[in-house]
Amino acid sequence: MEMKMGLELKSVCEKCEATLAPGGVAYICSYECTFCASCAVQMNFVCPNCKGELVLRPRRKETSSSRAA
Repeated sequence: MEMKMGLELKSVCEKCEATLAPGGVAYICSYECTFCASCAVQMNFVCPNCKGELVLRPRRKETSSSRAA
């Protein structure tokens, strides 16, 4: 049986600390470092931590349980 792990949707940009909504635009690397769109552009879509590519993070619809977290 294959075990699947969910992507951790961080709620804050690691560079500027802007709030990131689950359904909003954010960028991540393969280690799930997370940045807002503005910071990703400023960093030329390269993660400053691992030097990996920053790509659009998948979006999730906000639910009452995700807003409480």
